[in-house]
Amino acid sequence: MEIGVTEVRDNLAEIINRVAYGGERVVLRRRRKGVVAVVSMEDLRLLESLEDQADVKAALKARKEKGAVPLAKIKARLEMK
Repeated sequence: MEIGVTEVRDNLAEIINRVAYGGERVVLRRRRKGVVAVVSMEDLRLLESLEDQADVKAALKARKEKGAVPLAKIKARLEMK
């Protein structure tokens, strides 16, 4: 479902219900261009999980790169225990 930003004020309760209980995703448009989406908490958790997985993958890749410094060495340099 797509709806203009100006229409949201009159239909906010309906939009919330359609997203929360109907599982719909609603795109809010401004000047015929999508600017934001309203998604369910379930969809948000899924998106965050995917982001976390991508972050872990990137971190593991970075650890393998040449010139990586072990954490113990950084802690010693910063005089941390």
